[in-house]
Amino acid sequence: MAGNVAAIMHDEESVYSISGSRVQPFSTPTERPEQLWELEEQRKKQSNPTTLSDLLGLNELFSLKVWRASLAELVGTAVLVFALDTIVISSYETKTDAPNLVMSILISITVAILLLATNPVSGGHINPLITFAAALVGIISFSRAAIYILAQCVGAMLGALALKAVVNSTIEETFSLGGCTLTVVAPGPNGPIVVGIGTSQGLWLEVLCSFVFLWASVWMAFDHRQAQALGRVLVLSIVGVVVGLLVFISATVTGAKGYAGAGMNPARCLGAALVRGGHLWNGHWVFWVGPTIACVAFYLYTKLIPRQHFHAEGYKHDFFNIVKSLFP
Repeated sequence: MAGNVAAIMHDEESVYSISGSRVQPFSTPTERPEQLWELEEQRKKQSNPTTLSDLLGLNELFSLKVWRASLAELVGTAVLVFALDTIVISSYETKTDAPNLVMSILISITVAILLLATNPVSGGHINPLITFAAALVGIISFSRAAIYILAQCVGAMLGALALKAVVNSTIEETFSLGGCTLTVVAPGPNGPIVVGIGTSQGLWLEVLCSFVFLWASVWMAFDHRQAQALGRVLVLSIVGVVVGLLVFISATVTGAKGYAGAGMNPARCLGAALVRGGHLWNGHWVFWVGPTIACVAFYLYTKLIPRQHFHAEGYKHDFFNIVKSLFP
């Protein structure tokens, strides 16, 4: 989730650094910050690849190291789906006056722990939203992103299968296997009725919550200097807290039964839909299109602000660089 945090959040000689170069101090007694920024930009330009194949990172499609790293994404996403869907079900099954609050707190803790577990191996994405955003910004290549997203989708399906194996059919049907839903069919006074939210409302919630998620928390992981200053544990804990808050806000602001809050993770939504099927496919596209729009909006934001205020490793895979290589 936290972008290629492993490539950003370690010390100056981190073996996980994408560029393989040492992160220089933010300032020195003899150089002004503006000069340091210019030197950093020059270094990036010199190290940037020039061919489309290099920009896309096509060599990583055949890299055993990348595929092995993707196993962390697969296992991490499987555990995430199993844990989060279990939390959703248990929160509403528990006799409490504030199930949304309980659910959000547990989700925050779970996400932070899983990010810390997967971060040293793959960077700790476990979410196509984060992987795609990292690819657009240029922190990872689109080839690595494709491998990660594939692993995340497979992991989500395995997590949903594991959940299906341990819950009874009544809970599976009542809670749609903890999947992402806009509406569900519920018993009414005059027969079954559809309850939930509209497609347009669900799409807006996905876009807004996903963008806020990227902007308010993942931004710290993408900015390697800020991440280094705050520390890995604090940054990943903040990511978990923001996820929990957004789930709580989106689920509470609608107050609609049948809608458990913004998904903000297309793979998690896909896993339950593949295993459970049925009405989980109704409006399923919302949980992919919304985060995609949010990623593009976040990327444009990073391009519009002054570059000296966003210090990120890996600009060599930046989407604009790829587009420019197509039109030399």
